Parts: sequence; C-alpha cells; structure tokens
Amino acid sequence: MSIMGTFLLLAAEANAVHSEMAEGAAEGGFGLNLDIFETNIINLAILVGALFYFGRKALSKILNERQANIATAIQEAEGRLKEAQVALSQAQKQLTQSQAEAQRIRQSAEENAIKAKEALLAKAVQDVERLRQTAAADLNSETERAIAQLRQRVATLALQKVESQLKSGIADDAQQSLIDRSIAQLGGNV
Repeated sequence: MSIMGTFLLLAAEANAVHSEMAEGAAEGGFGLNLDIFETNIINLAILVGALFYFGRKALSKILNERQANIATAIQEAEGRLKEAQVALSQAQKQLTQSQAEAQRIRQSAEENAIKAKEALLAKAVQDVERLRQTAAADLNSETERAIAQLRQRVATLALQKVESQLKSGIADDAQQSLIDRSIAQLGGNV
C-alpha cells in the first residue's frame, strides 16, 4: 500500500503541475489556478488523508522497529563498553602485577649478583692465601732440600778430606790424642 500510495501521490502532483502549466501557457505567462475542480485539490486531499491514515501504521511500525534496533544496538554497545572496561581493568591489574614481578626479579638479580661478587672475592682471597701457603711450603721444602744437599756435599767433602788425610797417614801424636778423646767421650757418656 505504501508504494502504491507514493505512486498515486506522484501522479496527482504531476497532473496538478501539468494543469497549471497548461493554463499558464494559454494565458501567456505563469499563474496560479484557483479552480478547485480543475486543479484536483480534493483528490489530493483525499489521497494525502488516505496516505496519512494507512501509512501512519506502517510508518509507526517501521519507526518502532528502528527504535528497537537502535536501543538494542545501544545496549550491545554499552555491554561491549562494560566488557572493555573490565578487560582494561584486568589488563591494568596484570600490568601492575607484571611490573611488581619485574621489580622483584630485578632486585633479586641484583642481590644475587652482589652475593656472587662477594663469593668470588672470598674465593679469590682464599685462593691467594692458599697460593701463598703453597709457595711458602714450596720455598721451605726447597730451602730444606738445598740445606740437605749442602750438608751432604759438606759431609762428602769432609769425608774426602778425612780419607785423603788417612791415606797420607796420621801422626802418632794425633792418633793417640784422637783415641784418648774418643775414649773420654765414650766413658763420659756411659
């Protein structure tokens, strides 16, 4: 009915315009036709009244559907807004937690680095002390070995000298004095 009504309205307006143009052309100019029957004003009023009466329900229905669709769209948008706000607050909460966790990890890493540094320094001090002790022990053992070698060398040289003197012979006085001294030492120790 809506399409038919629109078509009839356009036909009536075209007829009215055509009538006015024909009258204006006959008179030689543009004018206004006030004849009610010739201009179809009654037909137009009936047509507009019918359109208003029948079209009001359809137009009201369309407008109500459109209003309901808009209200639904607004409710959906508000729901999405609330969901987005909840998601945003959760994301901010997670960001805060992540930042706190990152700070805790950073602080823990710094503390671990300080502990590792102190442990390395303590180990280095222990290693240096152990090396000093090892070096001192090595020096002492080398010194003792050198002293032992010197004693052995002195003893060897003394024996060689004694042997050479024995081979050359000992004087009778020296032999007697050596025997007396040996006997005195043996007798005094006994």
